[in-house]
Amino acid sequence: MCGRFDQSQTARYYASVFGWTDAVYDSESSPAWNVSPGSYRPLLHLQDGERRIDDVFWSYRARWADGKVPITINARLDKLDKRYWRGLLKKGRAIVPAEGWYEWTGEKGHKQPWHIHRRDRAPLFMLALANFGGFTENRAEAGFVIVTDAAGEGMLDIHDRRPVVVEAADAELWLDPDLSPEQALELARSAALPPEAFEWYKVTPAVNRAGAQDPQMALPLLDS
Repeated sequence: MCGRFDQSQTARYYASVFGWTDAVYDSESSPAWNVSPGSYRPLLHLQDGERRIDDVFWSYRARWADGKVPITINARLDKLDKRYWRGLLKKGRAIVPAEGWYEWTGEKGHKQPWHIHRRDRAPLFMLALANFGGFTENRAEAGFVIVTDAAGEGMLDIHDRRPVVVEAADAELWLDPDLSPEQALELARSAALPPEAFEWYKVTPAVNRAGAQDPQMALPLLDS
């Protein structure tokens, strides 16, 4: 899964790396080393053919599903063809740029966080689904989720699921409105970076506290 991530560069930096120097910005987010669900974070997406970077709430529940399903922060790739996700898969595809994400090992009360990132330290482009409309009662009606898949051999010691991360060119394809939902699913399955593209290291337990922010959080934990 992906319950926290490191988005410690500016939205303009991510847009520049992505090749979207002409994007329309509606983002006031500051860099964050420990992004938690329930916060607004910049997403890359297309709206009426316009490249946009908008702050969107990280958590989602469809308006009609209030009281029927829980609010969620991730969406399983193997469930995206279900009715619940079908509309967002067609019109709500987005990209979450980041430096890495966090997972935990160990027993409750002694959880050890790990920072997972690309071996080449290039930015991550994580597949996402979002409702870019408004909400009536719950902010999660207009929120986003990160698409996840099985972790694959090599990453199972950290967690059994991981976000679907792709190269920039494939991220552009994911956003293409001419790509059908079926084609988008196939792209997500075939273009996901393999486990060997990533590495990870232990970081400070300060990451365990939601909302805590410090550049040191994303650095390797020194051996005591």
